[in-house]
Amino acid sequence: MKDIRLSKLSDCVIFFDFDNTITPFDVLDDVISKFAVDKDWIAYEQKWEKGKIGSRQCLEGQLKSIRVARKDLLTYLSGIKIDPYFHEVISLLKKEGLKPIILSDSFKIFIDTILRSNGVSNARIYANEIKFHNGRLEPYFPNTNKYCSRCAHCKKKNLLRSGIRDKIIMYIGDGISDICPAECSDMVFAKGRLLEHFRKTKRLCVAFRDLRDIYNYFRGLDK
Repeated sequence: MKDIRLSKLSDCVIFFDFDNTITPFDVLDDVISKFAVDKDWIAYEQKWEKGKIGSRQCLEGQLKSIRVARKDLLTYLSGIKIDPYFHEVISLLKKEGLKPIILSDSFKIFIDTILRSNGVSNARIYANEIKFHNGRLEPYFPNTNKYCSRCAHCKKKNLLRSGIRDKIIMYIGDGISDICPAECSDMVFAKGRLLEHFRKTKRLCVAFRDLRDIYNYFRGLDK
């Protein structure tokens, strides 16, 4: 990350992680633990935590434990509340002609459902995909990187292919899947595992607790 003195929000293109960034907790983890019919998913989680498998292999294994009807899952997702300051952040971006871009290692239907139920319809979303089949969830991954098995969705690839020119790339996230895109960004807001990584590697970033901090930072620009 560059040492940037940002003065105008309109100079930026802004990428958000979703789980535990726009939402106050990891929705994907909650779906797995809530609708799993056995404990097999835990072993995949532990292997992923130790870096023995990538998130694609982890998700493929974990979703085999889930049994839930599409209607029941979407009803659950519709009840999840996002960080209320995401609306405030969107309003600031809209004034500058900007839309938030979401890069997630979760599933697009999860994100779409949650955002719509919270009145958000103008975000661009890149994420994994899922199909429902007789109570099972069948994942597929249109955004993988054939040269890297670390993540199911290569956020870095979508960040770099987004056609940005002469813009400051800003990334806001919290987890392991955010490390690669954050390291390719000009300015990073980090918490959780992402913040730990940036501090350990002595890279510049701005620590945040929730989107209220992001909103206050953005609001302070152009003053």
